[in-house]
Amino acid sequence: MTTTGGSVGMDALDPNNSSKNTLKLENTEKRDILIAIEKKYQAKWQESGVFHANAPTTSEVPTGSISASELRKKYPKFNGNFAYPYMNGTLHAGHSFTASKVEFTAGFARMQGKRALFPLGFHCTGMPIKAAADKLAEDVRKFGQNFERYDEDLENGSENTVLPPAPTQAQTKEDVTKFTSSKGKAAAKSVKLKYQFQIMLALGIPREEIHKFADSAYWLKYFPPLCKQDLNNFGARIDWRRSFVTTDANPYYDAFVRWQMNRLKGLDKIQYGVRYTVYSPKDGQPCMDHDRTEGEGIAPQDYTAIKLKVKEWAPKAANLIRGKIPDRANVYFVPATLRPETMYGQTCCFVGPKINYGVFKASENEYYVVTKRAAWNMAFQGTFFKSDDFPRSADQLRPVAELSGSSVVGTLVSAPLSIHTQGVRILPMETVLPNKGTGVVTSVPSDSPDDYATVVELAKKAEYYGIQKKWAELEILPIIETPSYGNLTAPFLVKKMKINSPKDTKQLSEAKDLAYKEGFYRGTMLVGDFKGQSVEIAKPKVREALLKSGEAFEYAEPNGHVVSRSGDECVVAYLGQWFINYGENDPQWRKQVADYVRTDLELYSSEAKHQFEKTLDWLNRWACARTYGLGSKLPWDPKFLVESLSDSTIYMAYYTFSHLLHSDVFGTQRGLLDVKADQMIDEVWDYVFCRRDIDEELVEKSGIKKPDLETMRREFEYWYPFDLRVSGKDLIGNNLTFLLYIHAALFPREYWPRSMRVNGHLLLNGEKMSKSTGNFLTLNDAVKKYGADATRVALADAGDAIEDANFEESVANQIILRLHTLKEWCEEVFKDASLRTGSLDGFWDQLFENEMNALVHEAEKHYEATNYKLALKSALYDFTSTRDFYREATTAAGIGMHRDLVLQYIELQALLLTPIASHWADYIWQEVLHKPSSVQLAFWPSVPTPQASLTAAREYVRSTTSNITSAEGTQLKKKEKGKAIAFDPKLPKRLSIFAATSYPAWQEKYIDLVRDSFDSVTLSIDDKALGPKIAKMGEMKKAMPFVQGLKKRLLGGEKGEVVFDRKLAFDELEVLGQMRAGLRKTTGCQEVEVVAVEDGGRRGKLVGGGGGEALRESLPVAAQVAVPGAPSFHFENVGS
Repeated sequence: MTTTGGSVGMDALDPNNSSKNTLKLENTEKRDILIAIEKKYQAKWQESGVFHANAPTTSEVPTGSISASELRKKYPKFNGNFAYPYMNGTLHAGHSFTASKVEFTAGFARMQGKRALFPLGFHCTGMPIKAAADKLAEDVRKFGQNFERYDEDLENGSENTVLPPAPTQAQTKEDVTKFTSSKGKAAAKSVKLKYQFQIMLALGIPREEIHKFADSAYWLKYFPPLCKQDLNNFGARIDWRRSFVTTDANPYYDAFVRWQMNRLKGLDKIQYGVRYTVYSPKDGQPCMDHDRTEGEGIAPQDYTAIKLKVKEWAPKAANLIRGKIPDRANVYFVPATLRPETMYGQTCCFVGPKINYGVFKASENEYYVVTKRAAWNMAFQGTFFKSDDFPRSADQLRPVAELSGSSVVGTLVSAPLSIHTQGVRILPMETVLPNKGTGVVTSVPSDSPDDYATVVELAKKAEYYGIQKKWAELEILPIIETPSYGNLTAPFLVKKMKINSPKDTKQLSEAKDLAYKEGFYRGTMLVGDFKGQSVEIAKPKVREALLKSGEAFEYAEPNGHVVSRSGDECVVAYLGQWFINYGENDPQWRKQVADYVRTDLELYSSEAKHQFEKTLDWLNRWACARTYGLGSKLPWDPKFLVESLSDSTIYMAYYTFSHLLHSDVFGTQRGLLDVKADQMIDEVWDYVFCRRDIDEELVEKSGIKKPDLETMRREFEYWYPFDLRVSGKDLIGNNLTFLLYIHAALFPREYWPRSMRVNGHLLLNGEKMSKSTGNFLTLNDAVKKYGADATRVALADAGDAIEDANFEESVANQIILRLHTLKEWCEEVFKDASLRTGSLDGFWDQLFENEMNALVHEAEKHYEATNYKLALKSALYDFTSTRDFYREATTAAGIGMHRDLVLQYIELQALLLTPIASHWADYIWQEVLHKPSSVQLAFWPSVPTPQASLTAAREYVRSTTSNITSAEGTQLKKKEKGKAIAFDPKLPKRLSIFAATSYPAWQEKYIDLVRDSFDSVTLSIDDKALGPKIAKMGEMKKAMPFVQGLKKRLLGGEKGEVVFDRKLAFDELEVLGQMRAGLRKTTGCQEVEVVAVEDGGRRGKLVGGGGGEALRESLPVAAQVAVPGAPSFHFENVGS
């Protein structure tokens, strides 16, 4: 007997296996030092409650003394959230990426002087936990409490993986008139392990503890503390006082959800009706997006099922059904069509010759021929069973006879509406799919390119297919007129696109889309009761007529493969259910939300706005209740539970005062106010959420003191609306749009969400995160491996756009060294008594201070825009780079760094990194700079606006140094390749820098052009007007670089009079003089001289160097290209 986990092997059950292909760290000493610091400050933060945020009390600002909007203006606040995580596992790196956006924004908001709230609850509603618990109960029953009866050898012969879904003709979108959302993350998931206990082992749950998870309540106790610990280890600024679990496990939250549902029903937003929905037969209830392991985003596809009555059986089929069906009974082949308006053109009916069909009894006198899969769907739509007696197993639906497709070929059937009233034949079609529709396909070759290509093929090779040629040659008559393709659309397209057979699948797919769109949007009916009407108008009328006459019935199925959390393949059921009336059936509500998305909601990208608008176009009624799982009961129909996407739309409002209600996540201990859960009646929620005023009746009915009610309302009206919601972009298609709908229904407009930021999925090292490939990290893995700050920096560096981001482990690893090195430098230099003191007016001091000021402003701009990758660049990479430049420049100049500037740098560096690398920043703040309180309480630094002249000088130094060192590098490369060189970089050499004292005369006219195009008020240039004028001068190659230089200076903040009066913002000769010492060091030159050139570069004066201003004649050619602000230079070898 073995208990290693089955034929998947121990490797698959090892929790470490999921990250086996991630980066391996060797020397962890520096990381461990940083982690020790992080642990110290995390403990301090939690002990001090530094992240606890409270609204101004009613004592500070009495109730009613000012409006809610005035309160928020007087006491600025930030309230941000991300989707509360589901408690069936621990957080992975993708969760932390989404959370980091709120985390960094909250950190920056605190530094802006705002009261910042970042709360988090734990989502437990729905099927996943209950389904997994039930599976474990079965595992325990089957294998014992610790699965000791599990025998790997016996299991080896069984199937241990779930087979991938069969193809669903994804290459062709069936109904082009409907928009569908793309599949989300769940669509990519597949269950790799057979038993639930194996999955728990792979999660790292000890074997002896797994049996406890057979009780769904245990999940709610086990995972929330792990989630909290992981986020604390990450250094998240979360106010944990406001946490809760969902479902009726917390009676306060349960009361909140029941209030929400009552009020939505009262507003007629929740209705009861019979409709199609994706359904799990095994679970006996609808299967919504979050209830699925496969098929997120897949919805019911409506068809019209046409009844083609058998007139004469093919001989083989007649023999097979003889004695199994009453003689007087009617048998129908039932194709499912999306185009009922084309039924006038039926010339035959296709079946798959290799597909097996069943004959199913619909009533005493009616039998349907369809695939077993289609019959199983029909079983839940009132065809074979009543809605109160749906089957739970396919064994309850057995065919009276089974027929192969090949056996029914040649059967004569009558086709409703067809102009061929004598009947049409059943013919073979190799491309019919058994897992789409009913497996029976009616043929309309006038308007379906697939059908036309097939009947042509059948007529050509009738003998090969075992049919009579005439069966495939019934007359094809026009039924729809189109402006682009005439009245025989399919033959036209097949000929035009040179489609030669049904095997030309790519062209046929394209032709099908073209035919469908042209016919639906621009077609006109040529036959039938609706002749002369547009297809768009006639289509529903034809369908209704067919249904009314009994020649067709409604049919639906999932438009893709859907598997529930219980492992059940889902169908579409037609059943009564409670639903929220999103979409077209409440146009005023939809318009209200759409207008808000278009005008007031900040979405940070046009792509996000476009996706919301598209979702609002197609999103429709949503089943909001189920009978299986965890959740709150519908107040008026308690056999139903509120489903997981319907109890998670406005919980952000619950955060605002949940700490006043309870002090633990289950609501077993009362909060700061002594309020019981049963006192939270619907009228109390109405008052707190600003839907009604307070009165004595409310106080008396609820038993809650008036001051306590006012305190709850104060917290809500201050913290709401939330300022930022961060979620994955896949939630636009459901949860995020639901959120907007429900806010619009229940809250006054001033409390609607301010902004939503959606992100893509998080890649790991440029690849999709996957446990099966070993490329996966949990949040706990990442923090243990790299520490909190390095993980946070890597998440900030991962990206900010709606596209997929990338967590690079190499970045996290490099950050460990960078932060450790920077920490040590700050510690050492702070104690360095040799640093220069005194005056701060030196050239390099001024450049450094100015550059720091510029980067502080730049980082602030990026933080405000929530562009954290750019903020990180300014706050860390560029900031340390400018320090390095200052250190090198002052060392080369022989003056060293100034102590005041060094201390200023350290302080600013800590502050700039506080939102992202908060542990490191607090260590520097308190233990290096010896500040009295946490950096978490510090404000964003207020520094002067950078001076344009110093910024220009710094850019000049940077570009000139780069040009000179690049030129020297080019000579070295030439020498290594054996090419001729102007000088030997390895021999003693002199560098001459030529600075022009006047501009070339030809530039004057371009200065005039730029001056005319420049708006000094808006600091903008009219490029559309400027470009053509420059082109007319005929000197584009020479003029454009000069013009671009002028534009750069103007847009960079230099005053117009300085630029246009031909003045540099700085003294170029003075700057070059300051650079000489540094250039001597970086180039290794024995001499570096600066020459002020005149007369077009033909002569000049040697500046500085202790020799006065010596005249120079016959300067090198390089001197002639120098212009003010763009010096030229010349290297030459000199004697030793």
